[in-house]
Amino acid sequence: MPITGDAAAVAPSAARVDLKVGFACNNRCVFCVQGTKRERFGARPVEELRDILRRERPRVDAVVFTGGEPTVRRDLPELVAHARELGYRTIQIQTNGRMLAHRAYLERLVAAGATEFSPALHGHVAALHDHLTGAPGAFAQTVTGIRHLKAMGRFVLTNSVVTRSSYRHLPELARLLVSLGVDQFQLAFVHPVGTAATLFDSVVPRMELAAPYLMAALQVGLDAGRRAYTEAVPPCVLPGYEACVAEQYIPRTAIYDAESTIADYTRYRRDEGKAKGPACRDCRHDAACEGPWREYPARYGWGEFVPVRALATAGDRAP
Repeated sequence: MPITGDAAAVAPSAARVDLKVGFACNNRCVFCVQGTKRERFGARPVEELRDILRRERPRVDAVVFTGGEPTVRRDLPELVAHARELGYRTIQIQTNGRMLAHRAYLERLVAAGATEFSPALHGHVAALHDHLTGAPGAFAQTVTGIRHLKAMGRFVLTNSVVTRSSYRHLPELARLLVSLGVDQFQLAFVHPVGTAATLFDSVVPRMELAAPYLMAALQVGLDAGRRAYTEAVPPCVLPGYEACVAEQYIPRTAIYDAESTIADYTRYRRDEGKAKGPACRDCRHDAACEGPWREYPARYGWGEFVPVRALATAGDRAP
């Protein structure tokens, strides 16, 4: 889950609502956490979405429109406009970025009130990105969308899922993102649920193998003065880059999913989504660390996660 653009400047307890507007999507990602939801659930009725926006507004002023793929809804600009009318200060579109290649459509979203865009780029070249997303031509469209956003002066925070196919190319991806002018990028370790669970052996890398590439990619961003983060990677795996662990900045979020509502996603991650190993209590990061997604050690064990007992050094990097 990408951090909002303001997250580094506000307390982690700042609240927002994550509104899944439906599960249709024009990609077929091999790592999709939504799995078969696109077949089981239709688009959420517009009045239900409007009602959620009205009910949540008294306690939050930030909303993320997501899915599935929110831009496949023809009424997304109208939903964005409704959120603006209700007084939402931050309105983020979390998207695969393909529709943003259509400049006129992007201008409609901006005019309606969208303040932030979080497109997803998962590979440094078309062959890799298009393979991972199951959509020939997706790379070119998403890159074009990012270029349109920056030409319009918009804040862009990208999300990239770290997979077995992509982890060796993360530094190259980071250099591409910097060259495109993105303001912030996040490298999210694949969550092995949904389609990613079905394809676990071909999609989920060993974290210890991915770690050097993750750190090199983070450094590319930091050297360029960009905000650079990881998600679902415990700090013990990222020595010197602990300040780039995204979970410490992600605002508390209510998620309206297909079958249920997660009232506090931070609590869900800590209590249900992620796990801590038997040696974690001896680590100096234990209080702040959430651990990896629990499906990872269930398959690979805890051998990669070694408690850190030394004090933090002045050399720790910061985004």
